[in-house]
Amino acid sequence: MKLPDTLPARMYLLAYQPSRGRHVQRTDLGLILRAAALVELLQRGLLVDGGGKGSGEGEGSGTARPGSPAPAGLDPVLAGVLDQIEGSRPRRWEHWVRTGDRATARAVRDQLVADGTLDLEERRVLGLFPALRPVPRDPAVREHLLTAFAAALDGPLPQVEPWQAAMVALAAEGRLHNVLAFRRRRELRDRIKELAQSAGPVPKALRRALDARHSSQGG
Repeated sequence: MKLPDTLPARMYLLAYQPSRGRHVQRTDLGLILRAAALVELLQRGLLVDGGGKGSGEGEGSGTARPGSPAPAGLDPVLAGVLDQIEGSRPRRWEHWVRTGDRATARAVRDQLVADGTLDLEERRVLGLFPALRPVPRDPAVREHLLTAFAAALDGPLPQVEPWQAAMVALAAEGRLHNVLAFRRRRELRDRIKELAQSAGPVPKALRRALDARHSSQGG
């Protein structure tokens, strides 16, 4: 068993709900995956938080800016997000969470299919319209992620890897109730807040992006 290499791929599998054969937060999945890509780039030093001054994006709004040069062979999903940011003026993290979220979701899915982690099964919506349903090939991969997720919440803090902490922070702000129910999230809010520090400003940017989308859709 091999875990996917990147945080977006891991969040994609974490958001899958086997009992229902689909993802939770399906319409918002792209935002969560974009946020995961930003967190990984930030944790790897390929992006930095430039702060809000002079950005023209509003008071108190940190901006995503290029950091260290990208290494050769950078994952294509991460490279695509980084290229967008490098080719733009400084913008808020929230902007980059929203930008291209559907394309990012498709890219992550296709990458998981290509490396054999995911299968696409044909089905028909309402018995009429053809569609493809993603199905993880090896349930043990997701189970391993759930174990890592639980360890981040309950285990010794010094032993928590940055990617584990980021999974918890993104699941909390992305409302992934299949892995972090509301009551549990409320009970552990101090622990989650501590874990979220390793993800910088991105989890809060994800929450703002989700709130803005739901507000524009009337709830």
